[in-house]
Amino acid sequence: MGRAKKVVLAYSGGVDTSVCIPYLKQEWGVEEVITLAADLGQGEELEPIREKALKSGASESLVVDVKDSFIKDYAFSAIQANALYENRYPLGTALARPLIAKLLVEVAQQYGADAIAHGCTGKGNDQVRFDVSTAALNPNLKILAPAREWGMSREETIAYGERFGIPAPVKKSSPYSIDKNLLGRSIEAGVLEDPAIEPPEEIYEMTKAISDTPNEPEYIEIGFTKGVPTSINGQPKNPVELIEALNLVAGNHGIGRIDMIENRLVGIKSREIYESPAMVVLINAHRDLESLTLTADVTQYKRGIEQTYTQIVYNGLWYSPLKVALDAFIQKTQERVSGTVRLKLFKGNATIVGRHSENSLYTPDLATYSSEDQFDHKAAEGFIYVWGLPTRVWSQNGK
Repeated sequence: MGRAKKVVLAYSGGVDTSVCIPYLKQEWGVEEVITLAADLGQGEELEPIREKALKSGASESLVVDVKDSFIKDYAFSAIQANALYENRYPLGTALARPLIAKLLVEVAQQYGADAIAHGCTGKGNDQVRFDVSTAALNPNLKILAPAREWGMSREETIAYGERFGIPAPVKKSSPYSIDKNLLGRSIEAGVLEDPAIEPPEEIYEMTKAISDTPNEPEYIEIGFTKGVPTSINGQPKNPVELIEALNLVAGNHGIGRIDMIENRLVGIKSREIYESPAMVVLINAHRDLESLTLTADVTQYKRGIEQTYTQIVYNGLWYSPLKVALDAFIQKTQERVSGTVRLKLFKGNATIVGRHSENSLYTPDLATYSSEDQFDHKAAEGFIYVWGLPTRVWSQNGK
């Protein structure tokens, strides 16, 4: 890999990405570093971050608001796919990476850069997501990852930055590594590295402890249109509003905490804590509405597709041919997934208590055990005989 002259750097304002700026210029001979910070609803004030990049040596510092696209084009696709990695994690961080990569490639093209860069280390999943997404979108761009190669400890990294005017963190930094966006928070490191230790309450921000949640349940109704959530309690919401509102209401009831041992793509296990109130509720509700509106064979076949979809998104293959093909299947299944789901939020649980759809395949006259029953019970005997015939023949021949 040859070195680059003009680089677009994914920038968060933290120590590593700030130090990347002088490092790229001093050690790797990069002439110009343009930083890009994506506003994904992380709640930070991004103007100081923009200014810090300039003080750290960036020639230009860009901040782009992509909250709407993040929810509409990435999160809602994952909800339609009921995407839960290892049946638990709703991909909050993983979904942001292909969007950031897309922005990096677009800015590189706009400014005539010959490379993109990021501050990922060699142990995480994000390096794979950035590198593979970039290669898919523009295979001619070089990809630089200084933190994967410089071999400095955190203390050494801070000292290196100070040499080039980057101030050390003023207060003792948190022992935790936290990534936050509209879809939730991921928390790791510190005492959490011991999988036997209960997470301290201080790490949580979006969800209340069960002991602090209301003592009365709260009922909400979520409306879906073709598999996409569009309303809460009958009130239409735009994508960002809907996620923000659900994060608040579900988090208030302690819903959305996940503590898991996760299998990373690079082959190691890591203890991960997630807070993702809205996504947990929405995937739960969406899957239930599908049970009302999809036929049995489509529902059951889709479960395998969902697992594959989740795996490839987690593994950084958002822009792969298989992902595109799975999207086409999933979109077709969503044509009838419209209706409402009623949930009871109480003490950490989002329990589904009702569902309604104009496309419902539930037929009361066939399902009922009352006198209104229209099911032809006599037909069952012949069906069972034909259905069980191969088993009967096998049994007879085996004796």
